[in-house]
Amino acid sequence: MEVCSQAEPIRPGKEASREETSCCQKRSKAASQEETCGAQNSPNQHPGPGLADQKEDAEIGVKLQIAWIGKTKELAIRALTEEYLKRIARYVGAESHEMNSEPALLDLAAGTTGRTAPVLILLDARGRQFTSEEFASLLRDQQDRGTQNLFFAVGPADGFSDKARGAADLILSFGKMTLAHELARVVLLEQIYRAFTILKGHPYHTGH
Repeated sequence: MEVCSQAEPIRPGKEASREETSCCQKRSKAASQEETCGAQNSPNQHPGPGLADQKEDAEIGVKLQIAWIGKTKELAIRALTEEYLKRIARYVGAESHEMNSEPALLDLAAGTTGRTAPVLILLDARGRQFTSEEFASLLRDQQDRGTQNLFFAVGPADGFSDKARGAADLILSFGKMTLAHELARVVLLEQIYRAFTILKGHPYHTGH
């Protein structure tokens, strides 16, 4: 970088050279522009802290696929579904699927590709019952196993067929009482959210 020498002090009765002063000002301005440009294009510059790490974190770990059969008629059920999906997304990637039929749901689960085979969990009254802590351990185990796509499926009002239950990796029950299938979906989503708060030590589960 070229450095402009300091002009000779102006003595009484003597004017400084206009050409010399003009030259110094131009060189100083050019040097300032060069430094600014260099700072903008420096190869050592990096994007804001954590942006790359945040993207990488979002692509790692299990991804939840929550599917159900039939259109949602109740606005309250829709609102609760969206609310819990939003809460779950704080901890893990999640997608929801509203399917027209059981075969379409099974095809979706079987056709999902990834590093690992998808794991299908059906919600059915004849399934296995868990405490909230045991359910949280189930999710942690799937994460530890490196499962990429974990499917939770809620059937129609009359439940899943024998074929669907046979294709499942696990059948999950919330108890012997019968729940409306739309309400069962909300309970499932709330329990998934609760499970992740348990794993993260959040006070939601204990009510503190």
